[in-house]
Amino acid sequence: MKRTLKGHRTIHMDTNKLVLVTGVTGYIGGRLVPELLKAGYRVRAMARNPRRLRDRDWYDEVEVVEADAGDRDQLDKALEGVDVAYYLIHALGTGKRFESRDRHTALTFGAAARDAGVQRIVYLGGLYPQGEELSPHLDSRREVGEILLASGVPTTVLRAAVILGSGSASFEMLRYLTDRLPVMVTPRWLHTRIQPIAVRDVLLYLVGSAEMPATVSRGFDIGGPDVLTYRDMMQRYAAVAHLTTRRIVTLPLLTPSLSSHWVGLVTPVPNSIARPLVDSLIHEVVCKEHDIEQYVADPATGLIGFDQAVELALKRVQDLDVTTSWASASTPGAPSDPLPGDPDWSGGSLYVDERESAIATTPEQLWSVIEGIGGGNGWYSWRLGWWARGVLDRVFGGPGLRRGRRNPNDLSVGDPLDWWRVEEIEDVKLLRLRAEMRLPGLAWLELIVDTDDDNRTIFRQRALFHPHGLPGHLYWWAIKPFHGIVFGGMQRNIAAAAQRKDAPRWRQSRKSS
Repeated sequence: MKRTLKGHRTIHMDTNKLVLVTGVTGYIGGRLVPELLKAGYRVRAMARNPRRLRDRDWYDEVEVVEADAGDRDQLDKALEGVDVAYYLIHALGTGKRFESRDRHTALTFGAAARDAGVQRIVYLGGLYPQGEELSPHLDSRREVGEILLASGVPTTVLRAAVILGSGSASFEMLRYLTDRLPVMVTPRWLHTRIQPIAVRDVLLYLVGSAEMPATVSRGFDIGGPDVLTYRDMMQRYAAVAHLTTRRIVTLPLLTPSLSSHWVGLVTPVPNSIARPLVDSLIHEVVCKEHDIEQYVADPATGLIGFDQAVELALKRVQDLDVTTSWASASTPGAPSDPLPGDPDWSGGSLYVDERESAIATTPEQLWSVIEGIGGGNGWYSWRLGWWARGVLDRVFGGPGLRRGRRNPNDLSVGDPLDWWRVEEIEDVKLLRLRAEMRLPGLAWLELIVDTDDDNRTIFRQRALFHPHGLPGHLYWWAIKPFHGIVFGGMQRNIAAAAQRKDAPRWRQSRKSS
């Protein structure tokens, strides 16, 4: 059965072109797919871990292919028969060598697209000033665009500054800084001029770029109608969000490095992502041309302005309708392999902490508590211990606990959940989480609902850890004495919450609704 796809403005194309979308588990890629489907394209979604796409509304409407953009053999198969390829990959926050990773992936993709006969590559890069020494992040985005333009395939490079939309890293950074700090001491980059653009307009230009003539191969600046300083953006956000005017004092001594730590402290955006974003904000990023309009017409009502973009994003947040977020993409360096069926996989060790209890409640009531775990509801055990572990994880470059949840009531495969990622979910049966925190090994947490022969509700909980070398073994035995507090407390408190009369009522299964 066809599903209804949500969207705002539809570009109808009389085409049967096959379009490949990379970066489909990320913020832009996940939103671009339904827009391309509405425009009439056949879509092939490429992901390193296709399981994470299973719960997307559009999953049954697309062809899914498993491939890594840096693997030529896999790319050749993914690009076979493709007319237009969207390159939405970058190594933001992956560490000190992200430029070389970006370069290698772009070179590999460009060569594979040329050999496959792809008619056009569309790349979303960053807006940057000419003639300045760029931040490493912006310079890498510039280089990737040039590599793709030199690939021999007609290429559209869209250059955007700050993208405003519910769940985008730039918007979340702006939102949390303004919401949480009525008075703030800020760095001088708050006076840099920026031309933000609403994510809806970015998607409009991305979809429209698929139909550019073969003779067009160039970059285009894209931006909304407003040019503002970051300080202006904070004050106008405060007005739209009905907050008091923010008192902002500029301190020139705050370097980008210190600023990124400040952003990481106040917002959910980790330093590994905040630093490249802050580095980019020291440059004036204002469009020098609007030539894109020659090929992709602006909406009849005009591009979305800053205030309206903020209103739309906040409404999405309030309506719990944030379809993708900056945390949608996997944490760089985090494991992606699923929990194997054989506990003795690869001849290695698998440590297990397993607990089980019978609970005087229904399976549905127990599941309502399990599916609401994490984020604002916490982890039902030693709060100080979880908080300290989250702080330690952020210090070492992990996500910590600040990613929260995409939706407070609903989970899907691939969702970030604090420092975990949802690997598997079966309604009223199983929630399996894979750890993305910094660990000397691989870790999973399973929360299982079952019934016994007496029709009692059984709550099973398993924490599993596969150590990497001696540090992994030492880590397990060092934390084992705390398992009774952490996992034992979780077992007891989830059971108690499920048995309380004020526990949340179970919602109808997503699969049956």
